[in-house]
Amino acid sequence: MTIDEPDRDQIECEEWQTLTVSSSSRLDLALADATRKSRNFIQNLIDKERVLVNGEVRKANYKVQATDTIEINIPRPRELNVQPENIELDIVYEDNDLLVVNKPQGMTVHPAPGVWSGTLVNALLYHCKNLSGINGVIRPGIVHRIDKDTSGLLVVAKNDDAHNRLAEQIKAHSVKRCYRAVVHGILSEPSGTIDAPIGRNPKDRKKMAVVFKNCKNAVTHYYVIERLLQFTEIKAVLETGRTHQIRVHMAYIKHPVLGDPLYGPKKNIFDLHRQVLHAETLAFIHPRTGERMEFSCEPPKSFLDVIANLRIPQE
Repeated sequence: MTIDEPDRDQIECEEWQTLTVSSSSRLDLALADATRKSRNFIQNLIDKERVLVNGEVRKANYKVQATDTIEINIPRPRELNVQPENIELDIVYEDNDLLVVNKPQGMTVHPAPGVWSGTLVNALLYHCKNLSGINGVIRPGIVHRIDKDTSGLLVVAKNDDAHNRLAEQIKAHSVKRCYRAVVHGILSEPSGTIDAPIGRNPKDRKKMAVVFKNCKNAVTHYYVIERLLQFTEIKAVLETGRTHQIRVHMAYIKHPVLGDPLYGPKKNIFDLHRQVLHAETLAFIHPRTGERMEFSCEPPKSFLDVIANLRIPQE
């Protein structure tokens, strides 16, 4: 199996290709449309000077003219070096273009330094003959992610066209992603919206935070499901999808997710070492058929046990 790998410096290259762009738009958008590659893929090539406009390196936001000559050097596919592993998957849905997986708590989505096995990608490679190659050899098929210690649904693309169309939906905020969580404290209002930008924490680079420089807009809507003993079970709906978004936003309003070792209290309540957070509902438009598809899955037993233990006794 081979997939495109735009993010390695030492790579064998194809010959330069010359493209003609008829419409006037940003360079990265024009090339993404012309090559059917993702915008991130194209931006990576531009950053590595694998794109020339009239023989010169230009930035991604350069406005292309009809008279411009654009040359692009797309890396040659490399053999996949992440190993397939026979790991059981909870597949909620599958067809020729995609699959929806219920990821267990504790499983990393894709390999990273220090974690090269036991990931969802290792399991997917064993299960699937083909996965989209847009995100490189480490993240084949991965359109979006959920944290290692968050359980629940995510969609995986089997080909580049499905990947691009799903990614466009995520960018347009049209993919429905609903989570269930237990947070510290009692939320007095039945619902609320947190509109606060998220970026890297300037004091701790391992964490994200609500910051107002070097940040991206982030919006989370939440709804109270049940008020528990000193805690609240909520539904959280993502309007955007930033790293650790729900965890950061709930901590920002002083209601961190129960069990969150990164953003919650240092005191470990109930000996929990993982956040009580579950991606319960996922809905999107099928990239080939245009049909709206919605999937839901119950939280794991460990989540439900927490709810049962925290439920206020009824007189």
